[in-house]
Amino acid sequence: MDKINDFSQFRRQSKKGIIVIYLNLIYKFLKAFWILLFLFIQKFSKITQETLLYIYLGVAVLLIFLLVRAYLIFKNFKFKVENKHFVLQKGIIKKTNTSIPFDRIQNINFKQNIIQQIINVHEVNVETAGSSKAEISIKALSFKDAKDLKNIVTVVSDNESLKVEQVEKEQEKPLLKIGFLSLLKVSLTENHLQSLLLLFALLVGFFQQVDDLFKGLGKKEELSNFISNNASALKTSVFLIVGLLVFLSIVAVLSSIVRVVFKHFNLTVFIKNDALEVYQGLTTKKSVILKKSKIQHITISTNPIKRKLGISFITFKQAISGKVNKKQKDKIIRIVGCKEKQVTEVKSLLSFDKELQDISFQNSNIYLKYRNYIRSLFFFIPLNVLFFFGMEEYNAFWINLIIIPIYLVAVHFFYKKRIFKFSKDVLLIGTGILETHKTYLPFFKVQNIKMKQTIFQERKNVADLVFQTASGKVKLPCVDFDKALHIYNYTLFKVESSTKSWM
Repeated sequence: MDKINDFSQFRRQSKKGIIVIYLNLIYKFLKAFWILLFLFIQKFSKITQETLLYIYLGVAVLLIFLLVRAYLIFKNFKFKVENKHFVLQKGIIKKTNTSIPFDRIQNINFKQNIIQQIINVHEVNVETAGSSKAEISIKALSFKDAKDLKNIVTVVSDNESLKVEQVEKEQEKPLLKIGFLSLLKVSLTENHLQSLLLLFALLVGFFQQVDDLFKGLGKKEELSNFISNNASALKTSVFLIVGLLVFLSIVAVLSSIVRVVFKHFNLTVFIKNDALEVYQGLTTKKSVILKKSKIQHITISTNPIKRKLGISFITFKQAISGKVNKKQKDKIIRIVGCKEKQVTEVKSLLSFDKELQDISFQNSNIYLKYRNYIRSLFFFIPLNVLFFFGMEEYNAFWINLIIIPIYLVAVHFFYKKRIFKFSKDVLLIGTGILETHKTYLPFFKVQNIKMKQTIFQERKNVADLVFQTASGKVKLPCVDFDKALHIYNYTLFKVESSTKSWM
């Protein structure tokens, strides 16, 4: 058995980290000033040789400056483990000292982008519950050093010992391992409508950037004329419109497949020491540890295609600070392609399925359904007024024959899937329209609960329940008031009487 490294003295990351830091600085610069590069390429033929010489010298000076900065960042970045604290020193001019106690550390995750894979180093991210991103990010460690550091924090802190020489990672049979072909099947069950909307959003964002660029170059009118001419041609051809929609739909499906393959490639999950170890990723490899005590609640998702293939997705929510934003999405871990046996093992690990099986589901009050029908009027009436005053022809009104039935069916399924039940320790809440999401929330993880009633709900004798956890809010809308009051009081009782820690 290899001896575990000693982290009791300050040490630096691998010297290969200079390369990673240097390339990261270049990437950040290009991301911030890409418009200058675009203008340089556009005007390249008009630039004189003398000006080109100055530009090249400027670029060389910039690259040297970034290289020196990368070296200084590397040299001044030191860390150690001391008295069950992870200690970090960093900073070139302004020095920063950070000390994080082990019990505050939520995760230690590994990452490898393409560059890190080529030079054979791992990025180690130390996350805490209150941070929006990794509290500490070590850009370059060997796999052995990264593994040893993780073992010291995750295993040794639990065993109340710093004799890390005895820590050894067991090689066990994985709970789940998804091959490439299985991953392709999983990708076909994704929400392709979401991918299509994301594609539209990217196109709109790209157009706005192009519009700003042409405006800056004083060629706004040329762009407007080009768009007007092509828009007129598009309106006169039904085949072009249908073809464009089909093309965008195919692109949306392909983007879903690519996204799933890149994110979940070689997905492998182990259950060890009351924790889940998740390994996945193609261009960026990630290794995540999900401790049982750190998981706030889970959501099991399925849809007709997933059920046909006999698979479900499991989403794990951990403690976050504030609302989930782009930086905090890494704290939401999703395991795809789980069979029923694997779902059962995960629920068993978290003690979520002991008593719920024998309890029947209850629905939200029918008022929820009617409320959504009424709310739809605030969308459809303005839409049709816009059609009436904004369109010369009234053919656009025919779109109501498509949208209204779809909306009515969606509201029906939304109400039908709004279900709940609870046992002595766990609350289960169902949501969804096309997909079915079942959220398992242990009562002791609830930090506070609110019961809300609008004047309309008061008349119908219904109320909304909002459960606040460290990972965000879980809502249960339009419950009969007597049931809502019972759940509210029982939750308060469980929160106040529980001796378990939510973290």
